[in-house]
Amino acid sequence: MSRRIVVGLSAIALSVTAIPAQADGASLTFPTSTFPLGNSAAPVKNQRSVVPGVDLFSLKQGKSTEGWTVTVLMPNGHEDGGLTTAQTRAAEVQAAGFTPAVQKVTQPAAADAPAVDRYLVRIGLWTFAERAKADKVVKELKEFDIRAKTDYLADDGLQTTGPWTMNVLMVDPKVFKGSFRTSVGASVAKRETTSSMARRAGAIAGVNGGFFNIHTPKALQGDPMGISVVGGKLLSEAVPGRSGVVITGRKIQITELKTTITATPADGAKTEVKGINRAAGTDELVLYTEEFGTKTAADGGTEIVVDAQGKIIKVREGGGIVSRGTYVLHGTGVMADWLLEHALETSTMKLDTRVIDLRTKRTVPLTPETYIMGGGVGLVRNGQVRITAQADGQASFNMMLRRHPRTMAGVTKSGGLILVTVDGRNPGVTVGASMVEAAQLMRWLGAKQAINLDGGGSSAMVVGHKVINRPSDGSERTVGDALFITP
Repeated sequence: MSRRIVVGLSAIALSVTAIPAQADGASLTFPTSTFPLGNSAAPVKNQRSVVPGVDLFSLKQGKSTEGWTVTVLMPNGHEDGGLTTAQTRAAEVQAAGFTPAVQKVTQPAAADAPAVDRYLVRIGLWTFAERAKADKVVKELKEFDIRAKTDYLADDGLQTTGPWTMNVLMVDPKVFKGSFRTSVGASVAKRETTSSMARRAGAIAGVNGGFFNIHTPKALQGDPMGISVVGGKLLSEAVPGRSGVVITGRKIQITELKTTITATPADGAKTEVKGINRAAGTDELVLYTEEFGTKTAADGGTEIVVDAQGKIIKVREGGGIVSRGTYVLHGTGVMADWLLEHALETSTMKLDTRVIDLRTKRTVPLTPETYIMGGGVGLVRNGQVRITAQADGQASFNMMLRRHPRTMAGVTKSGGLILVTVDGRNPGVTVGASMVEAAQLMRWLGAKQAINLDGGGSSAMVVGHKVINRPSDGSERTVGDALFITP
């Protein structure tokens, strides 16, 4: 087994530089200021018109100068940890005959979360052409039951020269005559590719949507992790306070949302419906709509089938289909008992469904032109970088600081739409973006409000029903929902 002499890895804190925003104008134009990341050189840019008022920009900027290191994983499987954990891990690595370095990095502050010092344990520095040497160390560490990974230094979210590969769709509201919509595909429960959804929607162009639930049974993994409204119908509940994209015909905005659903049987005994088109938890009442796309869970719960007029047409055990023109209320535990007591067959059930804009405190009208999609993290608010990582459940080292492929959506002061994909996880070709960099990019492009959507292998931009970016999985991933520009 070889031994490594390590070049010291110094403590580095990420500094956030103020980036000039695009000047407000009557129409939507590409920024003339320098690229906000790396060495600020002008990017190589190609532009083409998709339809009148919708322009596609393909950008390349920067060059690869970083190499490789080996990052030792912490006992919990993460690459980062507290100082004591990192020091203990480094001692284990040293006892195995290697020379580790403990590197301090600072996870930047978000609007709702403080900066946090995190620590990495690393071994060695190699040039880009020497990856095999790093891979060999990872293999040797495995012999001592020490898990590690070969790490490309440009993935860190610290200083880098890139390169970056981006695609930007800009929709000028003064020229474009179409509208916007979201889609969950053929059903809520089943995942589908963005390009497949685009064909079904007859879309001009679009991008993948928000996060979906990979921690639920496989048959339900299309379930959006947050709000979804399609054609005025609420298909997934909001996580209160998380950001979302709200569309009403040609108007689009980004705001924070919550949802409420109240079930009222004929005897007036109101109760709250906790979820929509997802697996029910303990003592929960969950609504399944005809868009659900699979059977409800045979979990010992009780459910009622309600027709379009609000009449309860059947009381049954869980595990049935949701027929067209009906919905199902499924209760577990005490809520199963509640249904048996209050929801009698041939009686009635009413649902009061509301979506509330938490900025204005007003109810969003659920009309056939209303489409809403939940995102991952708010990035820009009122023209300023404002990352709501804590509220959106993403205040972690991996999500805030590490670079990944990204998909973002933004709205300009004039009401224009900006859709962006940043390709990543392709060392030497494109590095992706950290959450801070994603916010800086959206502000540079002119977004007054912006949101981070699902990224990583989910990032996909579709134009003419074809994927035009390079998904990091090597092929297009199936996702839960998508956002489209339509005729």
